Amino acid sequence: MDKIVKQALAKWPNVPHCTGWLLLDRRGQWRMRDDTTQAAGLPGDIIRHDALLGFINRNYAADADGQWFFQNGPQRVYVELGYTPWIVRLSELHDATDSALRLIDHAGGQFEPAAAWLDDEGGVLFLDGSDVPRVAALHDHDIDLFSTHADLDDNGGVFHFAAGVDLALGHIDQADVAGKFGFVTSPAAKAAAS
Repeated sequence: MDKIVKQALAKWPNVPHCTGWLLLDRRGQWRMRDDTTQAAGLPGDIIRHDALLGFINRNYAADADGQWFFQNGPQRVYVELGYTPWIVRLSELHDATDSALRLIDHAGGQFEPAAAWLDDEGGVLFLDGSDVPRVAALHDHDIDLFSTHADLDDNGGVFHFAAGVDLALGHIDQADVAGKFGFVTSPAAKAAAS
């Protein structure tokens, strides 16, 4: 978290939280959602300002209830999730002797997969192996590249991520993803239900 954000939190600890105004879509794009957009159930406008995107990504975290937020100075802005809290892109790296794959999360960080699933809608999910595991959906533009490195069958299959790193592909229903991995897709809906 940015130093200036920590200072603002210390100075103004009781600023009310905000819900519904920020969405992370299924392609890892941050979207701003005004009242009209929220009322219409639309995703909102894509944020394209590089400095703002960097600020959001550096100050993105989850609370103890599995709600993801962007800490905007003293105000916590809860994030609506298009699917999962993280979106990853798959790329192929080539060197003189071999090719390898890598996953980069929507914030630009390395994502090391430890497990993988196929959902009932054709999506691909990964869980990383960090101390606090993160679940991520694969960006839909990378499904073809994923398929060239996977052996799929009726039981799931195997994803060949790197030399010696083969991930068995489990099955999961999209409706079960948030519950299995402990996150809230709509903090605004949760707040309205309270």
